[in-house]
This record gives sequence, structure tokens and C-alpha cells, in this order.
Amino acid sequence: MTFLDQLIANTIRPEIRADAPYHVPETSGFIKLDAMENPYPLPLHMRAELGRRLADAVLNRYPVPSYASLKHKICARMGVPKGYDVVLGNGSDECITMIMQTVATRDRRAVIMAPVPAFVMYARTAMVLGADFVGIPLKADLTLDKEAMLAAIAEHKPAVVFLAYPNNPTGNLFAEADVVDIIGALGDTGIAVVDEAYGPFARTSFMHRLPEFENLVVMRTVSKLGLAGIRLGYMSAAPQLLEQFEKVRPPYNVNVLTQVAAEFALDHIDVFNDQASLIIAERTRLAAALAALPGVTVFPSAANFLLLRVPDAIDACAKLEADKIMVKNVSRMHQMLANCIRVTVGTPEENAAFLDAFKASLISH
Repeated sequence: MTFLDQLIANTIRPEIRADAPYHVPETSGFIKLDAMENPYPLPLHMRAELGRRLADAVLNRYPVPSYASLKHKICARMGVPKGYDVVLGNGSDECITMIMQTVATRDRRAVIMAPVPAFVMYARTAMVLGADFVGIPLKADLTLDKEAMLAAIAEHKPAVVFLAYPNNPTGNLFAEADVVDIIGALGDTGIAVVDEAYGPFARTSFMHRLPEFENLVVMRTVSKLGLAGIRLGYMSAAPQLLEQFEKVRPPYNVNVLTQVAAEFALDHIDVFNDQASLIIAERTRLAAALAALPGVTVFPSAANFLLLRVPDAIDACAKLEADKIMVKNVSRMHQMLANCIRVTVGTPEENAAFLDAFKASLISH
């Protein structure tokens, strides 16, 4: 064993050594339908205005540490209840990290729970932070197994339960009553995090219900709305609970350019909401066209993507890639997703190109 091998063996945790970096494929030149992004760019007149605002950004100073103006606009325009505030993160990934950092204890490993398959960063962040992740399988039809969740909560006493609403990578929206029952089952021993990353496409939210549940956190991101490039997430909860997350937030974690771009976007939120409406309409049309194809199962979606089960996911993805169309093969994520691919809803032109290539891949299979 070399010196460096020995150094790593002596200093790096075994679970980190055994893991691999999170892989993001290179997609330059592709029709990009793999990452649940809004396919619509900013209108030209908005680009000019944003350019002026960014040019006036004060880059030689740190951001204002309170982020008061940005937080005020989020609260005013995104339905945050009166008297409630938000904590900002560098994407929702950082919000997930902050939540988990607050619940770790010296005398026992925190238990983090979520239905699975779920957003990969719940389990990955738990592993990195030394927490125990408990995944509760969805039912065969990918709906929430509430009874199994309630039994697992009673057994494991999780510090945090994450509920993606809608769920990623399945796209479906769990029953609101089931989510409420899980929040209630946690009581004062666990925090329920309702992750509304895809909320703009579901047109439903738990944000207005925050005053009902003191153990509820609602987490969102602006990435899926149309601003994936600026990396901004936020979360809201009862003020005393939110204060605990603020204590572990890194100072200046949101940069000046992100702050300016986010405030600009919130001033034009109607444009992004209109784009979300276009995506919802395309989702309906694309789902119907795919469901008519032989051997293809389309699962219900309230997000900006569709989950499909196909005869051979590896073959389908390879043929689409050859046609310069990138989708996500999720079949390796969980056994329940065997031969499943996830397809972002794009523009009408992108969706048409995908459909043509996808039909050809099925014929040649």
C-alpha cells in the first residue's frame, strides 16, 4: 500500500471511500431532457433588464448577510404565511444539509427517513453527515405506503422525514391526507419536510398550512421554475424552528449575483408562472402520446417530467443518445424502477423530436 493509500485509509470514513462522486453527464449539443429544467429562456426584454441589474451589483463587497430584501420578496410573492420567514440555501441541496446538520447528536446517530425511490440527496446527504437513512418502499403502483411509513416512524423514531411533493423520480403527488397523517405521527419527536421543488407544476402546496403544524418545514427551489443556473433554495417553518436552521447556515451562502437575479425573477414571477402553464399543457399532451405506444407505461405526474417504463431502458437511452437526446435512465436507482426512464417535459419542438426518436427506438428494439 502506498503512502497516499494508507493516508486515505487512516483518515477518510469507509462509507466515503466506498462511494463515488455524484455524476452529471456532459450534454453540450444535446436536446436536454434529463434534469427537469425549464426549457424556456428569458424573453429578450427581460434579459436586457437583468443585464442592467447585474451590471449594478456590488461585487467587491460581501452580500448583505441578512438577505432582507430577497427574503421579503420571497415571502410576499410565494405565499409564505404572515409572520413566517425563510432561510435561504445554495439550492435546496444546501437546505437539506442544514436541516440534517441541526438534528445530529453526539450520543446517537440521527435517523433520516423518506419513501423510496426518492430524491437521491436525502440518502446521500445523510451518509455524508453520518446519519442513518431509512427508506420505506412505495407501493407497486408507486403511491405512498402510508401504513408502512407510520409503522417505520413508530419503530425508528426518525428525527426528519422527507416527503417530496410531487415525488422525484416518480412524478406523482402523494395524497394530502396521507402527508398530514405522517406529520401528525411524528409529533414533537420528528420534523416533517415537505419538499415542493416541483410545486409550480402541481399547483398545490403545504405552505399555507405551516401554522397548523409546528413540526412542518416546507422547502422549495427556484431551479425548476426556470432559474436552475442561479442555485437558490429556501425553506420556511415555525419561527422558533426556523431559527435553529439559521444557526448552521454558512454566512454569505447566497452570492450577490444570485440575489440580484432572484429578486429580478420575483419581480417578473407571472412570466415564470405562464411558462409553467405551458409545461403543464405539454406534459398532458406528451403523456397521452407516449401512453399510446406499445410496451410503454406512463406513470401519473404532477411535476415537469414523466416517468416511463419501457421494454429496455439501457437500449432506449443509448438510441436516444445517438440521436443527441439526453434523458435519465433511473432503472439503477431502485428495483421498483426496473426499465424506467425519466423524461423532462421540454418545448413542443423538443418533445416532438424526442417522440420521433423514441418511436424509432421502439421499432428497432
